[in-house]
Order: sequence, then C-alpha cells, then structure tokens
Amino acid sequence: MASGVLPSWFGRFGPQPPYDEFGIKETRPRLPGGRTGGYDLVERMEYLYVRVVKARELRWGGGEFDPLAELRLGSYSCTTRHIEKTVAPEWNDVFAFSRERVQASFLHVAVRGRGFAEGDYVGSAPLDLADLPVRVPPDSALAPQWHHVFDRNGERAGEVMLALWIGTQADECFPLAVHADSAFAVDADLATHIRCKQYAVPRLWYVRVNVVEARDVVFADKTRAAGQLFVRSRISTQVLRTKTCASRLPSYGWNEDHLFVAAEPFEDHLTISVEDRVEVDKEEVIGHVHIPFTEFERRWDTRPIRPRWYNLLQPEGATKIEKFSTKICVRLCLEGGYRVLSEPIHYLSDVRPAARELCHRRPPIGLVELGIHNAFGLSALRARNGRGSCDAYCVAKYGAKWFRTQTVIDSLAPRFHQQCFWEVHDHCTVLTVAVFHNCQIGEKGGLATGDPVKDVLLGKVRIRLSTLETGRVYTHAYPLVSLHGGGIKKMGELHLAVRFSATSTLGLLQTYAQPHLPPMHYHCPLSVVQQETLRREAVALIAHRLGRMDLPLRRECVEHLCEAHALRWSMRRSKAHFFRIMSALAPLFAALKWFVDVCHWRNPVTTVAVHIIYAMLVCCPNLIMPTFFLYKFCIGLWNYRRRPRHPWHVDTKVSHAHTAHPDELDEEFDEFPTARHPDVVRMRYDRLRSLGARIQEMVGDVAAHVERARCVMTWRDPRATTVYLMVCLCLAVITFAAPFQAVALLTGFYLMRHPSLRQRLPDVPANFFRRLPCKVDCLL
Repeated sequence: MASGVLPSWFGRFGPQPPYDEFGIKETRPRLPGGRTGGYDLVERMEYLYVRVVKARELRWGGGEFDPLAELRLGSYSCTTRHIEKTVAPEWNDVFAFSRERVQASFLHVAVRGRGFAEGDYVGSAPLDLADLPVRVPPDSALAPQWHHVFDRNGERAGEVMLALWIGTQADECFPLAVHADSAFAVDADLATHIRCKQYAVPRLWYVRVNVVEARDVVFADKTRAAGQLFVRSRISTQVLRTKTCASRLPSYGWNEDHLFVAAEPFEDHLTISVEDRVEVDKEEVIGHVHIPFTEFERRWDTRPIRPRWYNLLQPEGATKIEKFSTKICVRLCLEGGYRVLSEPIHYLSDVRPAARELCHRRPPIGLVELGIHNAFGLSALRARNGRGSCDAYCVAKYGAKWFRTQTVIDSLAPRFHQQCFWEVHDHCTVLTVAVFHNCQIGEKGGLATGDPVKDVLLGKVRIRLSTLETGRVYTHAYPLVSLHGGGIKKMGELHLAVRFSATSTLGLLQTYAQPHLPPMHYHCPLSVVQQETLRREAVALIAHRLGRMDLPLRRECVEHLCEAHALRWSMRRSKAHFFRIMSALAPLFAALKWFVDVCHWRNPVTTVAVHIIYAMLVCCPNLIMPTFFLYKFCIGLWNYRRRPRHPWHVDTKVSHAHTAHPDELDEEFDEFPTARHPDVVRMRYDRLRSLGARIQEMVGDVAAHVERARCVMTWRDPRATTVYLMVCLCLAVITFAAPFQAVALLTGFYLMRHPSLRQRLPDVPANFFRRLPCKVDCLL
C-alpha cells in the first residue's frame, strides 16, 4: 500500500537505531553429552555443600543464649537461623558455595549466640577441604558426622553435626541450599530471598452464584410497607451486588448471576446479605448467611443447578425482630468446565479446564524443557563499595508449575544453569521467563528498612511452543528489554536453551482440530468485561497464595508474568496495533494495486497474459479451485527457503518503542487514577478526543457503506430501489439466457479494458451506490 494512504494523525517517525541491539543471537554453549540427572541442557556447575544439622553439649558460662552457627570460607560468611534458649539446637540448614569461587582450604564453623560480638563465641571447628567426597545423583545422601568445637583456650565446648560434599546443581539439596558465596555475610533472614524454589499454582475455579429471590422479608421499621432491596455477595475481597428490587409484597426477585474466582484448597466462604436502601446514601442489612464451599455443587457442563433455600440471620447490633424467618433462594455451583484465565488469552500457558475429571481426558502430547544458563551485561541497579551491582534471579512460568532460580548476589553476569521441564497438553501455548532484580537484599531492601520495596523487572522472554521444531535444542541469547517512562533500554542478555519433544506426532496434529479453550467457553461464553474482571481477581488470588509460601514470590513478579496491566491505555500500543493491521493487509493491498495496474495496462505483456489465463479459467471453470490451491502450495514451498530460523522475541520496531513520544510513555505508565497535573491531563484528554474523533469518522464511513448496501432493498429511496430491482430483473434474464462463460468473460474484460476506453469519472455502479441513503441523517 502506498505511504500516502496511511493516516497522517499517527505522526512522523524518526530514524531507527541499530536493530541488532535488540535482536536474539544464537549461542553454542558447552552442553553435556549425555543426560546426567536430567541436566543435559545446561553446563555442569560444582558446589561445595555444607549441611549444618545440629549441636549438643554446648558450654557457655554467660547464662542463657540463642545459639546459631556461622560458616566462614575465605572472604565469604553465612549464618544459620538461631534457636532460642537451648544448648542442643537443631538447625538442619544447607549452604552452597560455588566451587570455582572457593579460594580457601579450610572451612571454619563457629557456634555463637545471637547478638554476641564477633569475637564472643562458644567455639569453632576448622574443617579441611582437601579430600571431600563427590556425590552425583541419584547416589545416596551423605551421612553427617559429629565434629568437636573448641573455645579460645583450646578446650572442648561441645559438638556440631555437619556433612560436607562436592555436588552439582542436580543435587536434591540445591533448592534448599542458601547460596552463600556473595560479597557480604548472608544471614538466615536473607536466606528466604536467595533460594531457588518450585511453585505449584493453586487450581482456580469459577464460582457461580445465581440469586433467585427472597421471601418473608420483615423490616425493623413496621411503618415501612415497601422496601428497595438488593443482595450483596462476598467471597474474601470480591464483592458483587444485584440491582435494586422494589416491591410491596414480602417477596423480592432478582434472578441475577454473580461470578467469582476461588482457589483450592477453599479457605474462604460465601457471604450473602440482603440489604435495604433506606435513603440515597444509607443502607441497612436485613439478614445474612455464611455458606461454605462444601455445600456447592460442582459441574462441568450446562446441566441446571437445583435451587436451595437458606434462612437468614439478623446482624449483630440490629433491632431484634420477633418471628424473623426471612429466606433467600440461590443456586450455587463451582464451574469446572471453564479454564480460569489468569493471563491474556494470547499468552495462555495452559488451556485445561478446572475439573480434574476433564483434565484426564486430555493426556499430555509432549514435554518442554528449559535450561536457564546465565545472563550478561545486566544493568547496575544497586551500588556496593562504590561500584554497580545487581542481585538477579529468574522466574519461569508455564501451566500450573512455576520455577524460580536462586538469587545470584552482587553480579552483573550471574550464572544460573538451572533446568526445568513441563508436560505439554496443548503446544499452542506460551512459556514465559522473566528476570528480576531482588530488592529485598542489602541496606535499601525491605528487610532492612521495613519499606515495601518492589523487585525490579529487567526483562521478559516469551517462547511460543508451536513455533519450535520437535527434538531440536534452541540455544539463544535473548535481549532483556525494559520500557519505562524514560524510554526503551536494554537491561542485558539472558541465555536460554529450549527443547520441545512430542510423545505422539498424531496427537500433536490432532490438537489443531480441537477447540483452543474448553467447550464451556463456547456453550456459555463470558463477556469480555467479565473475563477481564475475573482475570484481575485470579491474578490477585495467585499472588496472595504464592506470597504465603515458604519462599514467597512477590506480588509484582506475579503481575508482570501474568500481564496484569495488559489492557492499560497506550498511544504507543495503538500505533503498533494499527500498523500491525496494515502490515497484515499489505498482501491484499499489493494484490489490489497489481490488479489496478493490469486494468490500466501499465505492463501490456502482463495484462495480455492475464486475459489469456482468465479466459482459460472461465472456459474451464473446473480448473479454478485446483489452480488456486496449487498456487498456494507452490508459494508455501517457495517460502520454505526463507523459513524463520530463530524463535520470536520482542521486536522494538513492531512495538514502536523507539518512536514513542516521552509524554506518551509517561501517560502509559501513569497510575490509575492519574497523579499528573490537571493541565497535563487536559492536554492528554484533548489528544485522546482528537484520536477518537478520527477513529469515529473511520468507523462511521464503514457503517455508512454497510447501511447503503442494506437500504437498497428497504424502499427507503423508492426510485433507487426501483432502478435496482429492474437491473436485477434484467441481469436475471441475461444470465439465464446467456452462457455463464460469456457473462464472466465480458465482465472480466470490461474491468480490464484499455485506458482509452475508460473515463476519469467514477463508474455508474459507484455513482449509484454513493447516492443511496444511510442512517447518518438520523444522528444528532
């Protein structure tokens, strides 16, 4: 399509920066030859594991104390958690030191009390690291042994039980270990923010509450003959209410559905209250009832749910009513046939319904394995000892299992080398990997100051499994791109290895013929507003549950991975969507431009060839469809040479990130409600009105054309309808009497007639269509 056709209201764009800066690059890491404990997509990393089990017979002459163990290895140190007021503490903590960073030959284990000075300790035990056993899974666990602890005078002050060995990241103790080879001491409080962890996302259900009616309603004010009643439903923080119903009878009806999101195990309950609107801003609770989830029916089809009656209880502190017997009729069910959407539908990682009975009908079709290697060139988001630093960790999300790597402290090039895998039930899904900077560590972290400091997103990588070849290992360096109010910035690179394996090629091909979502989404579809509202509640519920686990996954991480702010208004994204449409329609525009060139005889040889081919297809209409499909087949084979070699990743040109105005970015990342100055808000509102006016004009033109096509048959313009019907009658006679080939040939040759036979003015059919009436006259 010519550039002049594009609307001028999207503005001009400046020169593009080098695109290779944000492109992915293929890497060739050193992968192990065979599968060693399932870690064949990452390099082997060796660690010195220290398991501090317990101590006994500790001798301290200063009274009661809270013992803890401190490990010192060269310049690295870490401490266990403290046990209050005991001489026989049990810690059972595991620490891991990267073997390539170990420079000392002795490990010093000191036992002291919490709050003691650095030199005041019960005793210490030096351990030689010369001959340590090497453990390779699935070898049996190494048995710990007792070591004597000696005080400063060389006298025995107790014993401590330890186990030391050399292992790899495939060791089962690796997820429990505290990675203590950082530049500063790691204590037990920081340990919870450093370990790696695997999370099981709770199974989510939709909860449907159908409020039918209420009977035997009695008001405390006996002079009140009629009320304006509504029903309020609540599950935890989710609150919905019905419309107001006014009646002079003691029965009120609503028949409205309320949809909520709940997670297994069900910890909350449903609270239903019938309330009366006494005044405009005053409401009184008539009665309420608490219903546990054990009384809910479960369904995964469209079968009807039987109604149930519940007796309401008067609220505490309200005026007591004698013979209070108000009842409410509701239908309650847990919808197991839906897939509870916690992420945008185009980024889904799992499409299975909530009911386990339905999940078993869809066996896995493959396996996806992810190897998180390392990151390079991360941006310094923290200052330590006068230099830039970063505490990075990765979170991989797919389906019901999320994986978080350990936090590599004080490194701009962290090495993770962790491998995880997921069963795949539908390969048209997306695997998401995000890199975060851990702001909970150090002097400015939330642990030190008590402030709610949020972890910073460095970048995300999305991998659509359907774009991967089965059995191939993809090793690429993905740029970590961050977009904020100041513009776009490359925060570093993340090296990943991905492999998608199919258990059955036939099952893989059968998924293309199956619906993308469970059948309930098509039998009883939810509105777009309902889906987005429920999705926000689902994200909040997942964040709440994952934030309560032993190693909490912070709320901002869940929101970033689930794209909680995907529908936020953005002028930049509007431009990107518009040009995506123009790019997708580019072949159609090119074909129309080529046909116009043929009709105007720009290239006489091509036009004559088109006449000949067109005459052959009209005379032999049985060749039209085979020729079309053969053409598509040949084009597909021709494009095989230029098939994509790399997975898709963030494209700054498609996103229009470089061309966005700073004010547009500031508007995109503004809070809701806005916190900007009224003048800025007014300017943005005027700009939005201007954009909306142009879009409104485009939509109005399309609506006018559609209305003209319909009005030609409705006798809104009697003369135009008469002319149209007479032309239709004449065409019916002509097409019935004349052969089809002759009519098609004359029509095609007329459209492709020579320019000398054309007029510069519009044709008669175009003039007739333009003069037809439309409903624009009915607009105010």
